[in-house]
Amino acid sequence: MTDCDPREERCITCGDVGVEMRVVRVEDGLALCEAEGEQREVEVALLDAVSAGDLLLVHADVGLVKL
Repeated sequence: MTDCDPREERCITCGDVGVEMRVVRVEDGLALCEAEGEQREVEVALLDAVSAGDLLLVHADVGLVKL
């Protein structure tokens, strides 16, 4: 099994790209995140204590790693 490495450019499972996104706000287990002018709701249940201003690696609208 390979550990998740936030420096990897592609998901080791599906080959898709993870995107760095900045947390705007957190509410009801979801984070509103922004990258390059686009905002998305991101599931953050896999991460500890996410707050506004945090930078996340996001894949398929799921926060995988706090950067």
